Amino acid sequence: MSKPRYLTKSRFKMALECPTKLFYTAKKDYANQKKDDPFLLALADGGFQVGELAKQYYPEGVDIRELDYDTALEKTNEVLARENVTIFEAAVKVDDLFIRVDVLKKQGDRISLFEVKSKSWDPDGDSMEGKRVSIVAGWRPYLEDIAFQKYVVRKAFPAWSVKAFLTLVNKNVACPTDGLHQKFRVKEDQQGRKYVEVKDLDEEERATKILVDVPVDSSCEIIYAEVRGEPDQDYAAKAKRLSQAYKKDEKIAAVVTSACAACEFSASNEDLKSELKCGKTECWGEALGFSPEDVRKPTVLDIWNFRKKDELIHAGTVRMTDVSLGDIAPNADGKPGLSAKERQWIQVEKTQDNDDTPWLDCDGLKREFASWNFPLHFIDFETAAPAIPFNKGRFAYEGIAFQYSHHVLDEEGKIEHKGQYINTTPGEFPNYEFIRALKRELEADSGAIFMYAPHENTYLNLIYRQLKTDPDDIADGDELCDFIRTVTKSTRGSVETWEGDRSMVDMLQIVKRFYYDPRMGGSNSLKDVLPAVLSRSGLLQDKYSGPVYGGDGEIVSLNFENQRWLNIKGEKVSNPYDLLPKLHEGSSDSTLEFLSGEDALKDGGAAMTAYACIQYVEMQDYEREAIRTALLKYCELDTLAMVMLYEGLKNLAKKGGEAA
Repeated sequence: MSKPRYLTKSRFKMALECPTKLFYTAKKDYANQKKDDPFLLALADGGFQVGELAKQYYPEGVDIRELDYDTALEKTNEVLARENVTIFEAAVKVDDLFIRVDVLKKQGDRISLFEVKSKSWDPDGDSMEGKRVSIVAGWRPYLEDIAFQKYVVRKAFPAWSVKAFLTLVNKNVACPTDGLHQKFRVKEDQQGRKYVEVKDLDEEERATKILVDVPVDSSCEIIYAEVRGEPDQDYAAKAKRLSQAYKKDEKIAAVVTSACAACEFSASNEDLKSELKCGKTECWGEALGFSPEDVRKPTVLDIWNFRKKDELIHAGTVRMTDVSLGDIAPNADGKPGLSAKERQWIQVEKTQDNDDTPWLDCDGLKREFASWNFPLHFIDFETAAPAIPFNKGRFAYEGIAFQYSHHVLDEEGKIEHKGQYINTTPGEFPNYEFIRALKRELEADSGAIFMYAPHENTYLNLIYRQLKTDPDDIADGDELCDFIRTVTKSTRGSVETWEGDRSMVDMLQIVKRFYYDPRMGGSNSLKDVLPAVLSRSGLLQDKYSGPVYGGDGEIVSLNFENQRWLNIKGEKVSNPYDLLPKLHEGSSDSTLEFLSGEDALKDGGAAMTAYACIQYVEMQDYEREAIRTALLKYCELDTLAMVMLYEGLKNLAKKGGEAA
């Protein structure tokens, strides 16, 4: 028997982004870039833990976990016959609309719906509605979710009154006990389905609610009143139109917008080699008459940080080759190097001229290099922000800095992986030991300190605030705060304002201002910038294609031995990140099913997920150690990549921008 084609709340939300997606979803012959395990994603951002915590506030609740539509509906209707009842995952269907409600509470003829989200809320300052009776953009996806549920329940039970709430994480309520998060343990049943097992909360943990129910009926009414999509189409007509299209497997005509850039049904080169279809190619072919080859050529969607994409698309300018100088208006901003608009025009111009050569402001780079004191320090942090705090007195999403890596380069060009820190012990608050270790490594000299993007500066500011407001007496707190002020700038909204003598240099800003390479593809991510620089620098290719790193090599490493970072085949230079360790080395299959659909630890999101697994997934000590080892190697490569970037840019600037 085929599965019913109901319009669920997740499909409805998808259709609000783009109704054409309904045709592609759940079809195995189409590429889908969002096939990541939803459980894993929810584990990393706290979604499952928060969902299970919400249930703990209703000890009388009836949990309906059935995956089968009919069984879930039958059980829900049976329980709803009671005068008063609370149901978890209640199933409600009307026409071809089907929802599962996180928490449904019935009291006589009154129903309250609670959609649980792992998003923070400040009851004293946050708002979901703007001044002109509109929805604040950041809250729209959450409100559209609960509005759809309320619509379905009211339609299914017209005789009952229905109230809607978002259950959110209260950022103003401190965690009542240590180790609360450890009471939410990830398990797997005999069918391989993952779930969260909750140990009994004590009286204090139930009484101190770190979740808050926010009434959203007025926001739902705003959404119902909005006219979005086709003219004169009300909410009911929209729901019916979408549900019928999905039921009949009909494709709704695509409308090309800037949102197409993030379409999950866009096929990669690997997908195409696997003979998967590309939804974006079909949409653009039907809407614009583009051939598959046209779709894969640069368009306005590829222009870095460009905010007029929809305006140009509406005017019929889609191909990057059709963009004019006036469309970008590349004015200088009075600062050294490129302004954002100048950088955008260089990208467009090089695309139009089929120019693959990099652009460098050699003089600007040289001035920057000359301003830095040796030895140079390159640092990278790995962090997490758990929804359920690990420790008593901590708040939801209060940042945790659990790892750093530190490379040093001296004036003679000697490179050393100087130090590192990692704490993967479940439940420990590492921030103060983290900053003490970093201080010991950086305070010995006055050399320049580098980060890539302001993440490190932001987290050091966070630790500064934690030290200043911690009710416990931190003996060396003032000393640590003085150190933080020396190497950082205060962040926006800070009560205090400062700029330290050794404020960290942001290499991302150096790249944005002084270097552009078409091979970066419009991205400024270190993982895209580094391969571009490596492909240009013969110096880096000669140096890092040999076993110079770690062991008997000339560069000291704390985690690698005789490592070759580059493989060169013809003109193609491999990406060092492709050589990161496999997570499965040293760990059991059952544990690693929680870790990643990909095999390697290749980005910060994966590092955060691995850290979350250590906190929530039951595993053996040797498995935890295997993940710890992989994390150390990943973070070390991040700071080595910064060193390589420095070496490459300096070499290119010296040669006047020519490949060397």
